[in-house]
Amino acid sequence: MSTIAVNAITNAAGGNTATINGMTPTADSLQGFRNRIINGDMRIDQRNAGVAINLASTPFGVDRFGAAVTTALFTGNGTIGQSTVAPAGFTNSLLWTQTTGVTPSASQIGTIYQGIEGNNIADFGFGTADAKQVTLSFWVRSSITGTYCAGLRNGDTDRSYIAEYSVSAANTWEYKTITIAGDTSGTWTTDNTAGIYITWDLGSGSNSNTTAGSWAAGNFRNTTNQVSFVGNSGATFYITGVQLEAGSVATPFERRPYGTELALCQRYYYQTVQTSGSNTAIASGFVNSTTEASGLVTFPVSMRVAPTALVQNGTAADYDINRSGGSVTVCSAVPTFNNATVNTAAINYTVASGLTAGQAVLLRMRNSTSYLAWSAEL
Repeated sequence: MSTIAVNAITNAAGGNTATINGMTPTADSLQGFRNRIINGDMRIDQRNAGVAINLASTPFGVDRFGAAVTTALFTGNGTIGQSTVAPAGFTNSLLWTQTTGVTPSASQIGTIYQGIEGNNIADFGFGTADAKQVTLSFWVRSSITGTYCAGLRNGDTDRSYIAEYSVSAANTWEYKTITIAGDTSGTWTTDNTAGIYITWDLGSGSNSNTTAGSWAAGNFRNTTNQVSFVGNSGATFYITGVQLEAGSVATPFERRPYGTELALCQRYYYQTVQTSGSNTAIASGFVNSTTEASGLVTFPVSMRVAPTALVQNGTAADYDINRSGGSVTVCSAVPTFNNATVNTAAINYTVASGLTAGQAVLLRMRNSTSYLAWSAEL
């Protein structure tokens, strides 16, 4: 076995670190889990399974990527969701379709965003004299050319950095990189609350305007040069390959195993999955009374915080209680939230009658359209 031991590798011109395959390595770019964005290649879509959804109530188009919109303006006028249109090396993207053009007022907004947990950006050192440069990179494709804006904001949304980038050719994938000086001011959390919000603006109102290229005190999303994508009926905007990393170098997109990426997403949102076509058990439990049973769901990973509500799809008839001995009773009401920790959630199932207190049961879904879910999103 041979080894090479040197103090440094520099280029022939002298002094600088050598460039290898077009990239200049740094201490930051050589570490694992470089990318602080989760689901940056848009592969995971627990909520919608690839179906585009209405731009209302700040929906998540895919896991971890949401649309921050003024509901009254955008409801019924656009959709967001997972797409199979993607650049070489990727299989999915996030697609915003503006079905009907709108004109935001000064205070109205229309952006794509991801919130990053403070625990995952603590090493950036934002808010201190040692704040690091960071680099945001992504692939973008839009039917509307012009100047667009992407930005970083802190969790309190009172510190913002907005950068401009150009979409030069319509309906063509383009790769963008933006290097941002670390912010030495403001409050940047390093716990399980929101540390950084990344935003891609599509035409928010004038209250969101600031100057590009520097940190500002306030909650900003764009500059006056931002193209009004949302003003164009039928416009499409795709994004994928999103990466945020420490340092001034945009390294190749970090490709993590599917199971790893899914687990990272499930820290923020977990949805039950039908595993056998029908009658899938969600939880084991016990009967409380003649009409109610309770069960405990164990989350696959610890969630960011304890969920405070149950997200549910389907009607009462989509759920049932399977009692000891195989007797099945269909529910008379949809399942309800009982309580939760970061690791488990208790749920209640209700039937019209016929249960025996203390009896062991399985709480089940009856078809593939029903599900239960819990959110700990930022």
